[in-house]
Amino acid sequence: MGDWTSGNELELLENGEEVYPRVFEAIGRAREEVVLETFIWMEDGVGRQLLDVLVAAAERGVQVWALVDGYGSPGFSDEFLERVRKAGIHLRSFDPRPTFFRVRTNILCRMHRKIVVIDGERAFVGGLNFSDDHLREFGEASKQDFAVEVRGPLVRDIHRYCRHGADLHAGPPWRRLRYWLRRFPRRMINPREGAQALFVYRDNDQHPTDIETMYRAGIRAAQRRIIIANAYFFPGYRFVRDLRRAARRGVEVSLIMQGKPDRPVSVWAASILYSDLLRAGVRIFNYTERPLHAKVAVIDERWATIGSSNLDPLSLGLNLEANVFVLDERFNAALGSRLERLIAESCTELEAGERASGGRLGRLLLAGAYHLTRRMPTWGTRLPRYEQRILPLESPGNPRP
Repeated sequence: MGDWTSGNELELLENGEEVYPRVFEAIGRAREEVVLETFIWMEDGVGRQLLDVLVAAAERGVQVWALVDGYGSPGFSDEFLERVRKAGIHLRSFDPRPTFFRVRTNILCRMHRKIVVIDGERAFVGGLNFSDDHLREFGEASKQDFAVEVRGPLVRDIHRYCRHGADLHAGPPWRRLRYWLRRFPRRMINPREGAQALFVYRDNDQHPTDIETMYRAGIRAAQRRIIIANAYFFPGYRFVRDLRRAARRGVEVSLIMQGKPDRPVSVWAASILYSDLLRAGVRIFNYTERPLHAKVAVIDERWATIGSSNLDPLSLGLNLEANVFVLDERFNAALGSRLERLIAESCTELEAGERASGGRLGRLLLAGAYHLTRRMPTWGTRLPRYEQRILPLESPGNPRP
C-alpha cells in the first residue's frame, strides 16, 4: 500500500452520464497505456462503446490491459473476442469457472474493483461497471452511483497496484503473519500535515481489513456529521457499535440505503440493524428513486471516501476491493451536497421504533444471521481457498499466438 499524497486534482463524477463520456474521452487521448479493471463488462451499448475506444487505442499503438471478473463477466461472444484479439488487447478474466447446468458457481472471492488508469497520469475509481444499467435511459432499474477522477501523485500508486503490485493469489499462511504482526499502519489513520488522498485496497493476503479500518477510524474521529451511502449495508458488530457511539455523542449520523433494491435480500438483511441504530439516534433514509449502487461516505468537513467496497461480509471479508480516501474540503463539500440532495429529493426516512419485518420468527432469524456474520470480515481472511487464477480470454477459433 502507498502513503497519503498531496497535490492531486480530484473531481467527483455521478452516474454513467458523467462517468462514461469522461472515461471514453480519456482513453481516446491515451498515448502509451490503458489499464482497466471492472467487475462487469456487458456487451450492450456502453460495453460496445468501451470496446470501440479500446480497439481504436490499441490500433494506434497503445498497450491495453483489461481485467474482468469471471463471475461478473462470465462470457463474451466470439465476435467480441475476435475484435479483442485482432486489436492486440490483453483481456484477462479473474478466476473463471465452468457453469453447472448454466449456473455460475464461483460466487466467493470476486475481483470487484472498478478502476481505469490512462498513461499512469489519469485514473478513475468508483462503483460503476460498464453496462447500460448505469444510465437513466435504462429506466427504473438504472443505478445511482459515483466515481472520482484523479490526476496527480496518487495515480502512481493506483497504476503501480493495477500493473505490478497486486498479488491476486492467496498467499501461504506465513505470509499473512506479517499483516497480523504489524496490523494496520498507523500513518494511514494519522496522515501527515497537508495530506490529501490515499488509495486503499482490500485483498485476501496482507490487507484484509484495511478499508474497514479506514472507515472505522473516520467514524471514531467524527465530531459533526457522518453520511454513508452504501448499496449493501451489513457490516460487523464493531462497525455498527462505532456508528451508535458517534450518534450518542452528538454526531449527526445519516445512512442512505436501498429503498428500491436490485437485490431484495440486501434490505432484508440490513433491516435487523435498524432498531438499534434508530434508538441510538442514527437517521436512516431509503433511497426510493431507483436502485442505489453507491459506495461513498463523508465525515465532517474534510474526510470522504469513494470506491467499490460495499459494507457487507462479501466486500469487507472476501472480495478484492479498492477505495480512494480523501482529506479535502472541496471534494467533501461536493460529495456531501450531492448526498444531501438525494436525501432531500429522493429518500424517505425511517421512523424511530421501526423494526425488521417478518414477525417474531423472521426477526429471530435475522438476528441469528447478523450475529453469525458480524465477524465475517475476520473469518474471511482465514477461510481455506482454492488457487484463484487469471486467464486470458481468446476467441475459440483464433487463440493468441
